[in-house]
This record gives sequence, structure tokens and C-alpha cells, in this order.
Amino acid sequence: MISRAALWARLAETVTPLPGRKAPTASPSPVAAPKAANPAPPPPAAKPLPSPALPKKGKHQIPMPPPPRVPVGVSLDSHWERRFKSGRIEPDLTLDLHDHSLDAAYTRVIAGLDQARSMGARVVLVIAGRERPVDPADRSERRGAIRAKLLDWLAASHHAGSIAAVRRAHRSHGGEGALYLVLKRGA
Repeated sequence: MISRAALWARLAETVTPLPGRKAPTASPSPVAAPKAANPAPPPPAAKPLPSPALPKKGKHQIPMPPPPRVPVGVSLDSHWERRFKSGRIEPDLTLDLHDHSLDAAYTRVIAGLDQARSMGARVVLVIAGRERPVDPADRSERRGAIRAKLLDWLAASHHAGSIAAVRRAHRSHGGEGALYLVLKRGA
């Protein structure tokens, strides 16, 4: 059995220090490891691989497009706002996500928005349940996971640019457990 100090010494021998630094030194082991009758020869030290050359600044850089955003707080005209508050909005399409797993709910939302856009719908009602704090790694073990992830799904989808606004639904359509998605005209 090789001691930790001996292993560290072996490892330290293979390290090439950064410019301006010196190589780490191995401290002597306070307790010598027992010698084996026929010790195996140590493996040959591996040559350090040359570090890849980094591209010069400004060259070979691909500009990243800004991430798509779902405009949650975008103001609609007062006509829309009055209709939302009074409950006089009639959704063109309703997507009920109750009893769906996260994967099935995601698929249903994306397919439903594809359908809504193809039929020229302006308002989509998404019933997802009330939002509750959910761990990002939660896979639908706790209630509220779908609602907690819904806005992220919309922002990352190919439909992000076609959503004009997201509003909480009127009490008659589900209140806190549902959302209105207002789609842009002709998008």
C-alpha cells in the first residue's frame, strides 16, 4: 500500500508549473511505507500535453444572439387591460395541463401554441395550477412544478417572439391557476 505522501510526490513529479511559479515539493512522509518483497517498477512518467493555443482576442468569435424573451410586463392597450380585469376575455384555445407529467405538459404547450398560431388565435388560456416554489431539479414530484416552469418553457421556445403578453387569468377562468397568453397578430 502506498502512502498518500508517496502518491502526492508521484503526482507532483508530473506537474509542469505555470510561468513564474515553482513546482510543488513533496514533504517527506513521517511514517515510511512498508516495502514489498518485489516492488513493481513505477510506471513511466507521462509527458505533459502541450496546452492548446488560444485564439487572439477579437478573432474567431461568433456573436451570440440575445436570448428570446417572453414579454411578461408588456403593456397592452387599455381596451385589453379592461377586458382582462372584467373577465370579458374569451380564449380562442384552452390548454389544460392537469394530470400531465412535466414532459407531457411541455409537449402539450408547444403543440397547443403551434395549433393556436395556425388557426390565428389571439388569446390562449393555459390552465397549469397554482405556482409554488419548486426546486429546479424537481421532476414533477411536488405540486406546482408545471406552473413554475411554464414561463421558462415559453421563453426558450420558438414561440417566444410571437407572444405579446402573459397575464394571470380572471377568476372565472382559473385565477392564479391559469394564464392568458396573448399572441401577436399574424405571428
